[in-house]
Amino acid sequence: MVLLNHPDAELYFPGEQGNDLRLAQTTHLGVGAHQDDLEIFAIHGILEAYSSENKYFTGVTVTDGRGAPRSGPYSGMSDDELWNIRVEEQKKAADLGKYNAQFLLNYSSNAIKVKQPNSVIEDLKRVIAVTSPTIIYTHNLADKHDTHVAVALALIQALRELEPPLENIKLLGCEVWRSLDWMPDDLKVVLDVSNHIALQKSLLNVFESQIIGGKRYDLATIGRRLANATYLESHQTDIVRHVVYAMDLTPLVYNPGMDIERYVSGYTLSFSNDVRERLNRFREVSR
Repeated sequence: MVLLNHPDAELYFPGEQGNDLRLAQTTHLGVGAHQDDLEIFAIHGILEAYSSENKYFTGVTVTDGRGAPRSGPYSGMSDDELWNIRVEEQKKAADLGKYNAQFLLNYSSNAIKVKQPNSVIEDLKRVIAVTSPTIIYTHNLADKHDTHVAVALALIQALRELEPPLENIKLLGCEVWRSLDWMPDDLKVVLDVSNHIALQKSLLNVFESQIIGGKRYDLATIGRRLANATYLESHQTDIVRHVVYAMDLTPLVYNPGMDIERYVSGYTLSFSNDVRERLNRFREVSR
């Protein structure tokens, strides 16, 4: 079984006990910062596995979620009480979504945000080595949540350090605390998540401590997916009903010397150039 560094780390197998052989059948891996992040950004992988007999989704939740905002019936809870509830919610989502397995690494957000979270990187290397997925979903590098970006960077570093390196893996950075509709269409990875809408809603509603606690992630997430599909193409009717956008981070894995900041800045520069070109084109016409 995978040896993890944090004393509170846990590996949960929905439905029954599992082992390394069960982990090895993973095809889709999601690596997120908090409980409920996977159900927001990695829903494409969850649905791919849910609907298939030969695809398997394994989730990794890196932090313990203790610092989440709370109100209503959760307002008086201590961080430890909230942590216990959020862990159980994540396990319930894994049961509902028929995940292959769910890792709960249980680091604090502060531990993730140090410059070199070596224990986190080592844990991720071990998880990736034993699961050997073909596609990994994580946070996009233009996300505005510090912990999300820190998790994505730790994951990239883990993939770069892995020996032997994985072959033919795809790494996608998806939407949570910043939408990716601003990306030029030719750079977007468009993930169709039109199936199992009821399941998608149920997975989000599992996280009652967040929804009743003051954040309507359930409504906002489904709304974003619908909006992405509707506004994807301006001159044709909708082809898909719900869409998640992703940033392709794969080149950062196979080119370890590639500067990450420069790579992400290439996306923002492409967006800036697209806006300027359109403005200038029609300014010239109007003169």
